[in-house]
Amino acid sequence: MATLLHIDTSLNGESSHSRAATAAFRRVWEDENPQGSVIYRDLDADPIPHLRAAAYYAGYTAPGDQSAEERAAFALRAELIEEAEAADAILLSAPMYNYSIPSTLKAWIDHVFAVGRTSMTERPSLAGKPAIVVTSRGGSYREGTPQHGNDYVQSYLQQALGTGLGLDVTFIVPELTLAPTVPAMADLIPLFETSRSASLAAAESRARELAMRPAA
Repeated sequence: MATLLHIDTSLNGESSHSRAATAAFRRVWEDENPQGSVIYRDLDADPIPHLRAAAYYAGYTAPGDQSAEERAAFALRAELIEEAEAADAILLSAPMYNYSIPSTLKAWIDHVFAVGRTSMTERPSLAGKPAIVVTSRGGSYREGTPQHGNDYVQSYLQQALGTGLGLDVTFIVPELTLAPTVPAMADLIPLFETSRSASLAAAESRARELAMRPAA
């Protein structure tokens, strides 16, 4: 039975463009996996705390050797890691906020990074698992645009999720999302609409592609 870990982070609720794309992916994935299961976290509605020292250092101690205090501190990290390990695919929304990712997503990443288990080991427990990242942005950061080079979302997430955790990362990028609401960007509305349609189609296509893979 296939399992999807779906994590949303946008603060914009039903008007969120990243949530629209993750919802499109999930609809197709569930249609293609009627017996599957979904683990869902909305980190805007229910944020996880930032990683603290006790939980961080407990990660360097084997579970059987942890004290009661260390086990309590590590409990949330263990839960988040086990959710990721149980999933056959990980679906993340990562809208650009101030040139980078939401702090709620950074907190999740910090908890899931576990040296010797999910990272910095010969056999990371998440290695090879597909991760679909929807990273929406109000403008465009493509080559040739004034903001080119100021996108720290994709480069960071490729390093953290791809290199650090060994995930197989696919990015879906809805851009120019502010065009319908910012008068100065009105001429860009057709490009926004094209980008939105392409992003939804890409999410659906990737969901179908992954549905053809056997569950781990």
